Amino acid sequence: MKVALVHDFLNQVGGAEKVLQVFHEIFPKAPVFTVVYDPEETRGEFDDLDIRTTFIQGIPFGVKRYKWFLSWMPAAIERFDFSKYDLVLSDSTAFAKGIITRPETLHISYCHTPTRYLWSDTYSYTAELKQPKIIKSFLPFVLNRIRLWDRLAADRVDKFIANSHFVRERIKKYYGRESTVIYPPVEARKIPFSNPQKVENYYLIVSRLRPYKRVDLAIDAFNALGIPLKVVGIGEEYLKLKNIAKKNIEFLGSVSDKERNKLLSSCIAFIHPQEEDFGISAVEAMAAGRPVIAYKSGGALETVKKGETGEFFEDQTPWCLVDAVREFMPEKYDPKVIRKQALQFDTSIFKREIKDFIEKAYKEHKNNLTI
Repeated sequence: MKVALVHDFLNQVGGAEKVLQVFHEIFPKAPVFTVVYDPEETRGEFDDLDIRTTFIQGIPFGVKRYKWFLSWMPAAIERFDFSKYDLVLSDSTAFAKGIITRPETLHISYCHTPTRYLWSDTYSYTAELKQPKIIKSFLPFVLNRIRLWDRLAADRVDKFIANSHFVRERIKKYYGRESTVIYPPVEARKIPFSNPQKVENYYLIVSRLRPYKRVDLAIDAFNALGIPLKVVGIGEEYLKLKNIAKKNIEFLGSVSDKERNKLLSSCIAFIHPQEEDFGISAVEAMAAGRPVIAYKSGGALETVKKGETGEFFEDQTPWCLVDAVREFMPEKYDPKVIRKQALQFDTSIFKREIKDFIEKAYKEHKNNLTI
């Protein structure tokens, strides 16, 4: 079986890229098709892969300023030729699902979420965009055209996999398609287990510093609390957040996996203020045996067990988080129980479920072709 992998943009190392890495472990000979590839931003993680990019890669500023070419991306992704492949496995939040395949080729799309800035977050995306008013005034017309394409593109997918039940409902609402839930891979068994005697006096956030991650909410809350908070991650909001943070909040930027794991295993609790489609970092914290204080929405409802592996705060406001931290009693949580919950999302389980799904779907696809 000849297999190809498709990924939206290979220009960072996050949860979606971890899924791509595992897909490549399953299919090591498969080339990776993507809109643009930035080796610098991916820190060499994908140097050994056969990566094939669109024409946007060769345009001046096409890699570093790829968002400038948003309206060209549907045409770019459609130019890839998959006629020689039996299976195309895409993982997507945006354009990868829009590839064109022949009837003989099975296209399975692992959907992290229907494109946020086209559907669920379209209004907040435009409002938060740091661009001149004249550009923001034209943006809704551009997004409208891409939204129409995105809806049609979803019909090209043969089988959808959702990364959570939360995303499954979004796929059904925006694309009118059914999907199977397979939770994303978490290297849970590789994360060192916490020693309760070595827990230090700080709370922790690990996140890309982007507006929808709502790290600003946590900064406001811990400014009011005056207790230590460490923030791991980089992004466009780094300077803004650092400027509003008081001395009890420490920004660590990008850290190694070893240092991140050490921070996870030594924190009082992990803070999860955003609505995530799944939320890999929160599960990684639980794999270390540390409890999570999460906003009660999205994927956290499927991973965090109230009173056993963490707690929820109801309203996405600083003051609600302040109350949750003040009422939090870390001594009531058993690290072994917390880690056991996280192991349900280990990479080994993801691999097994993906292989089983593909085997069944491919057999069904071939049988349908012979009828």
